[in-house]
Amino acid sequence: MAMKMILYLLLTALMINLNPGDQAPNFSVKSTDGTTISLADYKGKSNVILYFYPEDMTSGCTVEACNFRDDQSKFTALNTVILGVSLDDQKKHQEFTEKDHLNFPLLVDDGGKICAAYGVPLEDNLYPHRWTFLIDKQGKIAKVYQKVAVRQHSEELQNDIKALH
Repeated sequence: MAMKMILYLLLTALMINLNPGDQAPNFSVKSTDGTTISLADYKGKSNVILYFYPEDMTSGCTVEACNFRDDQSKFTALNTVILGVSLDDQKKHQEFTEKDHLNFPLLVDDGGKICAAYGVPLEDNLYPHRWTFLIDKQGKIAKVYQKVAVRQHSEELQNDIKALH
């Protein structure tokens, strides 16, 4: 049964191609601290950076997360929240958050459902590709990033958010 689910999610991810202007798929999942976060929580209130990354506490993922952490006040000023997504469990997300003092939630994508909804491919059925979706206040995708340079990504997103206004 688990193999069928993985195959289904992989096929779903390959078939979905979200573009700017499309409605962002809603989700409701547990976050780092165990609370439930839904994309709908932010609709009409703030922009959302939904970034997918392969694995907690690996080199590129840590650089990207720490840049988002360090730029948090800039994103707050731009009325934008940051949500990180990987297939790691809540315990590992909590360890990553504590180790690197992350100041934004990481979402537990149990079974890869968010990855599938956004069409994010999985490497070895375990590691999401490093993709980001910038979602505007109306819940529409403003921009899709399928090639991410971890060191510049935070700044790139800030510039693109400024261009939205």
